[in-house]
Amino acid sequence: MILAAAQTKPKRGDISANLLNHYQLVELAAQNGANLIAFPELSITGYERENAEALVFTEDDYRIDHLKELSVRNNIVIIAGAPIKIDSKLFIGEFIIAPDDSVSIYTKQFLHEGEDEFFDSTFDYNPMLTIENQNISFAICADIDNSLHPENAAKNDTDIYVASIFFSPNGIPNAYRDLQNYAQKHKMNVLMSNFSGESWGSPSAGQSAFWNNKGELVAQMNDSDSGLLIIEKQGDDWESRIVKF
Repeated sequence: MILAAAQTKPKRGDISANLLNHYQLVELAAQNGANLIAFPELSITGYERENAEALVFTEDDYRIDHLKELSVRNNIVIIAGAPIKIDSKLFIGEFIIAPDDSVSIYTKQFLHEGEDEFFDSTFDYNPMLTIENQNISFAICADIDNSLHPENAAKNDTDIYVASIFFSPNGIPNAYRDLQNYAQKHKMNVLMSNFSGESWGSPSAGQSAFWNNKGELVAQMNDSDSGLLIIEKQGDDWESRIVKF
């Protein structure tokens, strides 16, 4: 199994430019044999609150059609984030696009302070995937601040916990601490994808990373590069490489 965490610099509100960046990174991940690529929180729009309604996606939005085509063509799962409206409610969500041409939606369960003014939350959209006998669960940003989230993932026999985040330089040490603890405590591998550029007028910390199910940090990117963190399972171990973009 090969996993990829995409570390991107979104253009604020520029959906076309950000989607093009997604296409290029998906192709690059596929060239490196990846079975799955995870993008950061709200990766298609960049992180937004006040402007989210203007940038909203629908459940069956045509703008993800090319991502669906890339998923099928390259046999790769794509996790791409957007504000998603479901039954008139607005969620911080992500599309989980699978090679069988199916699309699932995960919605952020635990909102950050201030997000509840613009977004709803729910536990109703919480899909899991299985790739090569590995059960995969998903998290978005502040989900990882609540220990109940990884505990629930562990109860569902999760092998790989995929966190798509937007953390600042001030917040990233806590993210590292928590994700390392979750990996060790729940015996889950953890893949984390973060922005490396500015979003919502604020800096992001980059440092996308992977911890194995012993809680050991296998690899991380720096705080400024764009590209892919590639993680490959070799027997009981994981090997890594970074592909700059």
